[in-house]
Amino acid sequence: MRRGKNSGRFLATIALATAPLALLSFTATPAAAQSTGVKGILGNASDNALDKLSEPGAFYADKAVRILLPGPLQKATSILRFTSKAGLTKDITKTLNDAAGKAALEAKPVFRSAIDGLTLQDGVGIVTGGEAAGSDYLRRTSGEELAVKVRPLVEKALGDLGAYEQVERLGSISSLARLGGTDLSRDSLTDSVTDQALDGIFTYIGREEANFRRNPLDKGKKLLEGIF
Repeated sequence: MRRGKNSGRFLATIALATAPLALLSFTATPAAAQSTGVKGILGNASDNALDKLSEPGAFYADKAVRILLPGPLQKATSILRFTSKAGLTKDITKTLNDAAGKAALEAKPVFRSAIDGLTLQDGVGIVTGGEAAGSDYLRRTSGEELAVKVRPLVEKALGDLGAYEQVERLGSISSLARLGGTDLSRDSLTDSVTDQALDGIFTYIGREEANFRRNPLDKGKKLLEGIF
């Protein structure tokens, strides 16, 4: 009888000692599902956004994300028409947008890597946010790092499409020299196109994320079931 009582006490002690672990496991599982689900949604949203923006003419066709020349050159349409007719440039604005599209095509793994780096705490916080909370958070926390990684992609695309040569020809025109504050250097053009391209990419990722949240179909449905 004594052994039975001692055995019962021992089992009770073990149960009390392990209860917090069981509770921790129970509460951590939904959070882990939330984090995984958020990564899945953002991953699909970024892939969809980059696929759409990498389609020929996509950046240029959407005025909300269209890439423009830096500074006052954005409105120098008459001069740009002149340079195109004179053969100095060939629709330079469209060239910049084509470069952004090429960079978007190459940026998929860059964005996927940033999304995979989101922590459990990040995921839980994003769940309670708005329709584009994930893309907003990604931009706020990883925007600078993404810019560093996307910039070389933009630079290569600008070089491949001849944008730098066209801008150099623009800089040699005296009328453009009078447009104060316009920096037509290679670096400034790369920075400008990179910043504008990222703005467009995040805008599209936000749209895709909101669409996943509103219309949880196929993969999105399975992901959202684990979150909400």
